[in-house]
Amino acid sequence: MNTWGGALFDELVAWLPRSQADIVCLQEVTRTAGLTGWTRFEDAHRSLPQRADLLDDVRGTLPRHQAIFVASDSGPVYDGTGARHQQDFGLATLVGEHFPVVGVDSAFVHGQFVDHVEWTVEDRPRVALAVRTVDRAVGRSVWVVQVHGLRDPAGKTDTPVRRRQAERLAELVCRVRGPHDLVVVCGDFNLLPESETFGVLAEVGLVDLVGAADTRTSHYRKAVRHASYLLVSDVAAVKRFEILAEPEVSDHRALILDI
Repeated sequence: MNTWGGALFDELVAWLPRSQADIVCLQEVTRTAGLTGWTRFEDAHRSLPQRADLLDDVRGTLPRHQAIFVASDSGPVYDGTGARHQQDFGLATLVGEHFPVVGVDSAFVHGQFVDHVEWTVEDRPRVALAVRTVDRAVGRSVWVVQVHGLRDPAGKTDTPVRRRQAERLAELVCRVRGPHDLVVVCGDFNLLPESETFGVLAEVGLVDLVGAADTRTSHYRKAVRHASYLLVSDVAAVKRFEILAEPEVSDHRALILDI
């Protein structure tokens, strides 16, 4: 789930433990060294409340999970006094204590890490995070890969840059997986259901479970309701898949997968 920078913080941290998720994949996770509480994020288009250290907030509410964080970029935020701080922005995967973490990998699917003097609206770097664990009950390795796709103010249609983003994500999947591994790929792709990205990922054996379903909550006011997707390498392994309409803990709905 894209956390919206923790904008619905109270709802989010109340729901996460209740979800009883073994593995949690979160996008728009913030980390500001030495700062807690609230900050304000601003770029040329938006001004948003944002948690100073959502990574630490989430670790506090899921203290028995193992947390892996990777930053895509970093830029200024402002605390309640107007003081400026440099905040890391990226992805966090949290793995329950009963599951061993036996592999971690990441790759930039667009650009490279940038320390912004001021946040840009276009062309911000994007990273993917892959974490491998083992389902001891069946003796099968599982790679869970998440990504936050490129945001383009012009919309969610296909572009050559998004095509290359898909190819780099597919390259990461092919690099890490073993011949018998189950692979789950998820995240806020910022794409429409008919995107060529899904053809690129199908070529490496990944099947999308979301399709044209609504993945937004009432907090998102725009007409296009598509953003988040979840793909698997083995549909037969899926026991349940749900797009969670309630509770609303972000402007994105959570995608829930039982395997």
